[in-house]
Amino acid sequence: MQMTTELTEYTKALRAGQREYKSCVAAGLSGYVEVLDDILPPAAQSAQKRVGLVDIPMELIVGTKTAGRQYALSASFLPLLDADTEFGLKWLKLCQVHLSAGGIESPIDCFEYYGKFYVQEGNKRVSVLRWFGAARISGNVVRIMPTDTDSERYAIYRQFLDFHKITGLYQVQFTRPGGYAKLMAALGYDGTPWTQEQRRSFSALYTRFTGALRGQVFLGTLTPADALLVFLRYHPFSDLQELDASTLKKEIALLQKDIRALDNPEPVAVSTTPADVSKEPSLTRRIFGGRMQPRIAFIHERSSETSTWTYAHEQGRAHLQEVFGPQIETRAYYNAVPGVNAEALIEQAAADGANVIFTTTPSLIGDTTRCALRMRGVRLLNCSVDMPYPDVRTYYTRVYESKFVTGVIAGAMARNGQIGYVADYPIYGVPASINAFALGARTVNPDARVSLEWSCVRRDYLDAFRSRGITIVSNRDVPAGEQPFLEYGTFLLRENNSMQPLGSPVWNWGRLYEQIIRSMMDGTWDDGPSGGQAVSYWWGMQAGVIDVLISDQLPEGVRFLAGHVRRLLQTGQLDPFGYTWTAQDGTVFSSDRTLTPQQILHMNVLCDNVDGTIPAFDELLPMAQHVTRILGVCKDKLPPEVEVLPS
Repeated sequence: MQMTTELTEYTKALRAGQREYKSCVAAGLSGYVEVLDDILPPAAQSAQKRVGLVDIPMELIVGTKTAGRQYALSASFLPLLDADTEFGLKWLKLCQVHLSAGGIESPIDCFEYYGKFYVQEGNKRVSVLRWFGAARISGNVVRIMPTDTDSERYAIYRQFLDFHKITGLYQVQFTRPGGYAKLMAALGYDGTPWTQEQRRSFSALYTRFTGALRGQVFLGTLTPADALLVFLRYHPFSDLQELDASTLKKEIALLQKDIRALDNPEPVAVSTTPADVSKEPSLTRRIFGGRMQPRIAFIHERSSETSTWTYAHEQGRAHLQEVFGPQIETRAYYNAVPGVNAEALIEQAAADGANVIFTTTPSLIGDTTRCALRMRGVRLLNCSVDMPYPDVRTYYTRVYESKFVTGVIAGAMARNGQIGYVADYPIYGVPASINAFALGARTVNPDARVSLEWSCVRRDYLDAFRSRGITIVSNRDVPAGEQPFLEYGTFLLRENNSMQPLGSPVWNWGRLYEQIIRSMMDGTWDDGPSGGQAVSYWWGMQAGVIDVLISDQLPEGVRFLAGHVRRLLQTGQLDPFGYTWTAQDGTVFSSDRTLTPQQILHMNVLCDNVDGTIPAFDELLPMAQHVTRILGVCKDKLPPEVEVLPS
């Protein structure tokens, strides 16, 4: 009678294995378990380290060490041979042991390579236990160290080894660098080894998460650990315990677009030109609408009286009201503090009837994304760039174009070729602005050199320039066109410490907001990318959202030259990076290869006529560190900020 039960189980397992094999073959896969010897570089065979007895998660056992039993097992270790074969008979005996009171207790022997396990002895034990749904199996493990030490995969694996040394966990595996450090920071743990209780508590909640994830979200090439980091953007880890099963599944299902974006090789679609809203709407759009009456809210960190940045965006709001009149409604909310009251202000704006909400500083991106997850009927946008959050569109301007113009001015005015440049934060687009300025200066003055200082590192940068005999300085940019710009932009330092303005980039937020709102009213808002990509508007001088104030005090010839370069940029006839130029590290950027928006945004090298460096994170003043974590050009290399979660 007992053997009948075991034979029945084997027959079911065999049919399941055959179905899996056929499905794999139909998808162009082998259908069999992996073989470590087939994928292992020869040099790695000697780089072995005995780990000892390990409680191995069953889903991480993916193959065998050698090809001896490969054809007896499907991809997930289900049997493929008939019951009357040697393999089948031994499987039946092991099944009998498993169903007995004692169960299968002897550990398997296996190798671990890149966090996956390959069985040397015990394939049938794995097959039986996996068929009966066992979560883990005990195994004597030998680790084979990879030899491709320059690869990203190896960098992630080294991070895994550090994580495993602290936690003793194998089942948490990321596909992106920095995942382990971000997880530890989100959990509020330091680098001390976990206790058995910590390990047990985390494993239970992680298992609850992976169970709720199953069937709710398609992961693609991602792992459950990758999805967990997305979940932790919006929820504390404690929610995995406090939310009931139904609510947890619903909250995870809401993350589908974020996870799809993360799985996309290009998670952000950068829009470099506004949609053409001058065309007559299509027949479909005219019939089915798509038009809306925008009720627009602006969420600011400060007030117009205390911040020129807020003042500039408020001028943009006034421009909207002037252009659209009664077709729209606008309202502003001030003094939003990220992580404190910002979410409440966004929610208040929605409760007051807003269907479009602009949050006007990068620091508000976290509050904006958390609200977007709940506000499906509201369009939310944040003033930042290249953020991989599909529910929030971001917007900014291509400042580097206007910096090229001011670089031309500075190069023409610097008789000794020495120019000072003050950068604010080492974030997306800032190195590009520095380089565009330096290239503009070199265009009219081949000997021009740019001495770089950072306002987020030191406050006495003007004194540093004076001590070097530098009198032409590019300082902060003019936030709004009608603001006086003696202390802004590019200027000449006189001997009496007065400043002669030369020129400065200036934002036209009203024009940017106008074009975004027109796309909503026209119905072209939804004509964006598919595939889960986030959308980032990064418009330039052609769109009229960034310009250059050229001082009347410039010599006539320099003013004429600057105006000509400005017009070439406005008409798209000039590319500031359309030259062959060399970076400090020797990298050559060729005029034959146009840089993509992503390459310009993420540029983290400096032109070879720039004297200075991009500062390290620990050199920054505290006020600069937060925004650098959000938008820093090297943010993926930063140590995560530990956030102790509420109990």
